[in-house]
Order: sequence, then C-alpha cells, then structure tokens
Amino acid sequence: MTMANMNVKKVKTTDLELKDRLVALRRVTKVTKGGRHFSFAAIVVVGDEKGVVGYGLGKANEVTTAISKGIEDAKKNLVKVPLSKTTIPHEQEAKFGGAKVFMKPAAPGTGVKAGGAMRAVFESVGVSDVLAKSKGSSNPHNLVKATIAALAEMRDAYTIAGLRGIQMNRVFNG
Repeated sequence: MTMANMNVKKVKTTDLELKDRLVALRRVTKVTKGGRHFSFAAIVVVGDEKGVVGYGLGKANEVTTAISKGIEDAKKNLVKVPLSKTTIPHEQEAKFGGAKVFMKPAAPGTGVKAGGAMRAVFESVGVSDVLAKSKGSSNPHNLVKATIAALAEMRDAYTIAGLRGIQMNRVFNG
C-alpha cells in the first residue's frame, strides 16, 4: 500500500490544536575526506487527539531543528480518522514497505496495547482502547506510515450506509 493510492481525507491546519510526539531520532553520519559529518533525522507524529493525525520527517545538523522541521512536515500530511467513542470502528490491516500492522477495536478500559511507533500514532489520533500488532519490520518510519495508512482506510457505519444508499439501521441488520 503506497500513500499515493490511499483514499486520504486531507485536513486543513487552521484552528486545530495539534500536539506533537517524537517517535524516533537518529544520528546519521556522512564520512567525507575531511572526516565524519553528523546530522540528525527525526520522525514526528502530530495530532489533535480527536481524530486528526499526521507524520513528518525532519533532517538537520541539530536535534531541535530536525524536530521542528519534522513537526512542520507533519502538519502538511494530516489525515482525518473516524473514531468509535474511544476505539476504532473495525479491524484493519495495512502494509508499508516491510512493516505490516494489524489493529482491532477493544472494550473501554483496555488501553492502547501497541508497540512504540504505533502507540505514538494511536495516542495522537485520540484512540485510548485498541489492540494492535506489528508484524515484519520494526523500522519506525515504515511502522508509522503503515499505521496511518490503516487508520486512513477506516470507515464508520454512517459512511458505509451512505455509500450503499441504505438507511443506517439496515447496515448491521442486513
């Protein structure tokens, strides 16, 4: 699944109160004739904890600059996610690169049962009860992209009823 062929609902950043979370910070080394040159790459997830989330990558010679560049990049890639109270509406799988993610709704009070990079995305989007598993690569960049791809594919019952052209009470009763 590439980010280009997802049915992404873009969100404007006006009057959104976004909170940022640093997912991963790497020190990158470039070896030149004059010696080693160090720089930093930061993966940042931003969200309003009410169904809007985005991610960004920032690279710079200093940590704080890399993080701020990542935040600015994340604000350009915001996605609206339908939520069902404190969890997700249905089970979903997605893949990006070598990272595969599986997530399913959980009962209230369960908490976020997910690993590092996935946990940051769920907390930023506002999901407080979910069961999630990452399979394959544990690369944080690809895990964040796969998690957001899965969340972007989520549809709530009202959307499905509208697409089928039926009333809401017939979605679950057939």
